[in-house]
Amino acid sequence: MTQTKHSQLLDEFISRIDKGLFYDAHESLESIWFPRRFENNDEMKLLKGFINAAVSFELLQRGRVESSKKVWKNYLKYKVLLQIIHSPHLNKYHLIALHLENIHNRKSKTKILV
Repeated sequence: MTQTKHSQLLDEFISRIDKGLFYDAHESLESIWFPRRFENNDEMKLLKGFINAAVSFELLQRGRVESSKKVWKNYLKYKVLLQIIHSPHLNKYHLIALHLENIHNRKSKTKILV
């Protein structure tokens, strides 16, 4: 996959998250992650974490609060990889992580997630 296509899919992920299309957002990143899922690659693990965050929001939207909390913990497990990966997309990854956490924090303040 080209860097341009990779970047476009990251933008699509953000856009879909903003629209509350969490399942579709997860599909955007699956296009990058799935073909490379068996690689021992921290960048792919980070993308898996972003996918987990989208799934967590989708589960919450479906009223599955406890499942959502469990999947969010998977996101947190992979988020630390932001500190060690080297990627031309690193700045965008940081923005995505901040965006996902802002959404999670807003949901937490409404007592949906704690």
